[in-house]
Amino acid sequence: MHAALITGQETVELVEFPDPTPAPAGVVVDIAFCGICGTDIHAYQSGRPYNPAICGHEWSGTISAVGSEVSSLTEGDRVVVAAAPSCGNCTACHRGQAERCQVAFLSSLGRDPLAPPHGGFAPRLPVAATRVVKTDSGLTDEQAAQVEPITVAFHAVRTSDLRLGDIAVVQGAGPIGLGTMQWVRAGGAGRVIVVEPNEQRRQLALELGAHHAVSPGEEADAVIKDLTHGLGADIVYECVGRPFAIQSAVDLARRGGAMCIIGLAEGDAPISPGAWLIKEISVTSSLAYFREEFEMAMGMMADGRVRVDPLHSATVGLVGFEAALVDLASGTSEQAKVLVDPNL
Repeated sequence: MHAALITGQETVELVEFPDPTPAPAGVVVDIAFCGICGTDIHAYQSGRPYNPAICGHEWSGTISAVGSEVSSLTEGDRVVVAAAPSCGNCTACHRGQAERCQVAFLSSLGRDPLAPPHGGFAPRLPVAATRVVKTDSGLTDEQAAQVEPITVAFHAVRTSDLRLGDIAVVQGAGPIGLGTMQWVRAGGAGRVIVVEPNEQRRQLALELGAHHAVSPGEEADAVIKDLTHGLGADIVYECVGRPFAIQSAVDLARRGGAMCIIGLAEGDAPISPGAWLIKEISVTSSLAYFREEFEMAMGMMADGRVRVDPLHSATVGLVGFEAALVDLASGTSEQAKVLVDPNL
């Protein structure tokens, strides 16, 4: 069995692994689809050390083998990757902060005893039983492979300062930005403006429910000023993941407004501390999710309140994985979410 791994800067290798067997507390998942994440793209571009366990962490599949200590799952169950439950024993759990469990967080980073030797860019994957949840029956395997990034966006909006009727701006119309935009609408925003340089992605944002989709710069400034009588947006969600975009998000917000940082920017961000101070900006940031949010997000995906089919723009096999990374890293890609089918 071969798994695709990012092993260095602009380097992908198909590495051979033995067919997996489940640990006593684990399962083996036959992977249906695995999405290419922005984290994968950053690792491919930078060449920084990349834990093989998370090289491919947006997957769906079917359980084909169950460990001797697992009673809650059976062969044939359709599952998606999920955050582990809180351990109840770490310092965070003991201090009443179970949602910030240190053990669960490290597990999500692939740093636990049952971490697999590779991620979901492979036909089969051995994982801890605690790292999966059953797929909502209303979702296809393609849709289920997008549950993880959609839950990232769900958590960000759920824990942000969004209020009913707010004028909200979403910077960036990649998969995370388009998911965020839909959750912001579902959360009761009065108007949602997506700021995105790519025309095709702007059109996709409008198709998915954005009230406005504009180019960054003068057009965005003019539209936001017109909608807010010159005050600025109530809340801005930064989903670009580039250092320059941090300050531009603050510039678009009103005095006393809020910003939520979701995009993971590499490197230091140039900011204007005076602008932050004068505007009295409230800032939140969001990295991942809580376990219970996976089922919440899946339910809303299944009933159509959040749509992911338009985000799925291409499917490739393991052989086409690197070419897809090159395209997505180019900065000019027309793709939104590319799924890898390791069985092609």
